[in-house]
Amino acid sequence: MLVYIHVPFCRSRCRYCAFHSLPLGPASPDASPRVAAYRDHLLRELDLWATRLGRRPVESVFFGGGTPSLLPPDFQAAVLERIDRHFHLAAGAEISMEANPESLLARRAVDGYLAAGINRISMGVQSMDDRFLSLLGRPHRRADVLRAVEHLRAAGCRNLGLDLMWGLPGQDAAHWLSTLEDALALEPEHVSAYGLTLEEGTPLERDWSAGRLSLPEDDEQERMYLEGIRLLAAHGLEQYEISNYARPGFFSRHNMGYWTGADYLGLGPAATSTLEGRRWTDTPDQARWQADIDAGRPDHDAEAITPRIRLEERLMLSLRTCAGFGLAEYTSLSGRDFLADHGGWCRELVAAGLARLDGDRLALTPQGLLVSNAVVADLFERLDELGPSIDMLGGRGETDTLFDNCAPSPLVLPSPFPKLLSWSLYKVRSVPGSRWRWSPGRTKGEGTKAFHRGY
Repeated sequence: MLVYIHVPFCRSRCRYCAFHSLPLGPASPDASPRVAAYRDHLLRELDLWATRLGRRPVESVFFGGGTPSLLPPDFQAAVLERIDRHFHLAAGAEISMEANPESLLARRAVDGYLAAGINRISMGVQSMDDRFLSLLGRPHRRADVLRAVEHLRAAGCRNLGLDLMWGLPGQDAAHWLSTLEDALALEPEHVSAYGLTLEEGTPLERDWSAGRLSLPEDDEQERMYLEGIRLLAAHGLEQYEISNYARPGFFSRHNMGYWTGADYLGLGPAATSTLEGRRWTDTPDQARWQADIDAGRPDHDAEAITPRIRLEERLMLSLRTCAGFGLAEYTSLSGRDFLADHGGWCRELVAAGLARLDGDRLALTPQGLLVSNAVVADLFERLDELGPSIDMLGGRGETDTLFDNCAPSPLVLPSPFPKLLSWSLYKVRSVPGSRWRWSPGRTKGEGTKAFHRGY
């Protein structure tokens, strides 16, 4: 089982952020009644699930947010102790924490997080250029990144990931590649490189709508993505998912768990869980979340994951990874033969250079990953055309449409997916000479309803 801990607090909201977070401002988290209540109820939520689930090994824990590094190390230590007591942390479990550079400037804090049990840091760098950091509303500067990395390495951190963003207003491919070179000089074990999505209602989106800034042209963004892949590979970081790259042995096991359909338990406001064929999302409202915990019903709105939804999710998530989708899994989930149903479609993809078919696995190429939303939507339309045999797998959910206006019969998810799946859903692009065409919307996220940053 995977465990996700959503820490909803941050110092301030970045200008592109539409995710669930609660800015605390300059006040110390230790003095915040809201933080104290959150900590108390989070531990109580863990206690509730221990009673229900019984003892089972936990292979990965991920502290995300928000800014988990805003809270002192004794918080992470208390949570990990409670998880181990109730469920048992497996030997060698991956324990990740998202962190902002400015929260790692004190060596004592860095030592504290590692002593608490954190063995993987995912640092939200986003840019190595102070001009773009200001544009994004980030609270740190390039010098803070350098100092934070210095502290982490001196303290013994041997699994460091850097989160970066490309496709920024006013950015070109040369600048993006220079940013990558600057970040790679820090020798991270992992890099997440996300295309910027302008979310409606955010300050950055309002500036764009008012004509105060412009995004790079599609061709320039394509150069950023494809040339970025080549540069990262030249530095020993292999692409293993649309937006994720790592040195051998450093793929994020937690993230891979999501993409391969592992059970996960999400704790905290807005956290999503998928366990034993059911999915639910904790309310993002802290007061309501606390009331749900007090009433002993954190999963009161759980929905069943039907076989049809399970099939579609496995297709979609697997095709986000460079390993692709195992054709035998299609048979296991549907009782049908994938090539018998979709062989001609596969050959079209391969001929267009968008996919490769290696034995019993279908995987998208880097060019195919650029249009992955359109490819997957087309596949779902084909599933609908198969008629009753597929429909018998079960109905669709009724809450969250993944592909708005992307296909006649869009995938409907029963609840938001975790945020680590969200930042890298790109605007679907036209591919000359193929059927996978798209008229881009106003923003990179329009036309696709990206996974919510739901935990």
